[in-house]
Amino acid sequence: MITGDQEKVRKINKSIVMNTLRLHSPISRARVANLTGLNRGTVSNIVNVLIDEGLVSENEPEDSKVGRPGISLGLRPDGGAVIGLEIGVDFITIVLTNFIAATLWETRIEISTPQSQTSIISQAEHLVEYALSITREKNLRPLGVGIGLPGLINLRRGELIIAPNLNWRNVPLRLMWNQRFRLPIFIENEANLAALGEYYFGVARGVDNFIYLNTGIGLGGGIMIDGTLFRGGHGYAGEIGHIQRDPQGEKCGCGRIGCWETQVGPRAVLRRVKKELKIHSDQLLLDACHGDFNNLTFDMVVKFALEGNNICDLAIKEVATFLGEGIADLVNIFNPDLIVLGGALILGKDILQPIIEKMVFSSSLPPSADNLRIAFSERGSDACALGAVAIVLDDILREMTLS
Repeated sequence: MITGDQEKVRKINKSIVMNTLRLHSPISRARVANLTGLNRGTVSNIVNVLIDEGLVSENEPEDSKVGRPGISLGLRPDGGAVIGLEIGVDFITIVLTNFIAATLWETRIEISTPQSQTSIISQAEHLVEYALSITREKNLRPLGVGIGLPGLINLRRGELIIAPNLNWRNVPLRLMWNQRFRLPIFIENEANLAALGEYYFGVARGVDNFIYLNTGIGLGGGIMIDGTLFRGGHGYAGEIGHIQRDPQGEKCGCGRIGCWETQVGPRAVLRRVKKELKIHSDQLLLDACHGDFNNLTFDMVVKFALEGNNICDLAIKEVATFLGEGIADLVNIFNPDLIVLGGALILGKDILQPIIEKMVFSSSLPPSADNLRIAFSERGSDACALGAVAIVLDDILREMTLS
């Protein structure tokens, strides 16, 4: 009889082997044993189980200059399929991958007008149904669905507690989709998932201590400490955008005044440009907006700023200053090795980065900023959806739980 402790050890060892295969395949059994510290017999038994489960394959022998060549092992691409989804304020992004996270299908739909919670969830469900139809066509076993949302998530229940910019409250999405799709469902804050996406597939690969900032409609933060997402005592950590920085400032979607996210997102850039245009009109901008500055977009502001438009350039630089000041505080608190900036502000990175770096390194305490690197997301708008894929794979590969 296997005791509870023995079963726990077996699961841990299995997840260690699988994660080693993810990181280092193709690799021999002997090499897995060397890297993990497990004895060869244990590794061989685990590998045999994983082969029987259809998750690992044996490939051609590795070249070896000494001794008998070992059989090379790797995760099977056809070991299953994973769906990653992000529901944003004005869009839904979905990606379908195989077991080694290679993309099989992806799409993004824009939500151009205010829509009800029911309507948006229904659209997301139809996208998941379509992704599942592709898995059936390819004879792949669906392993789970990861979902990123811009708000506070009760991880134990898989429930969205509040999303101020969506105006959603108490949405039991995991329960709803468990019943509909009969699959493991993982609900997580979108910035946390974007951080996980960068950690698995992006600019933060190999960096165990970093902070991801998602600059969109709001400002979310994903904090990675020692290779694990920091979720706080009850799972609500990372609401960095709601640090109050200007008590006399703009009203935030959360209802408070002067939250950091009101100073640093694309909305803040547009607000500054429009405010200046009321004082000093600009014919080029007016023509580009077809006579109505309400048609002005952040993309347009970045384009004109890069072409030398002073109003647009100064608006972006002012936001960069506020962003740098806040990041300096985070550096003093967390002492990360890397700050990753994602979201819509990526478009203006050539203007933003030098100012942010100057502010961070001049405003943070020198020891905290030693060896700090500031980078923009490699995954861009896909970071959260890929992070949603990663959280499903992470659960399988590491046997992790959220309880």
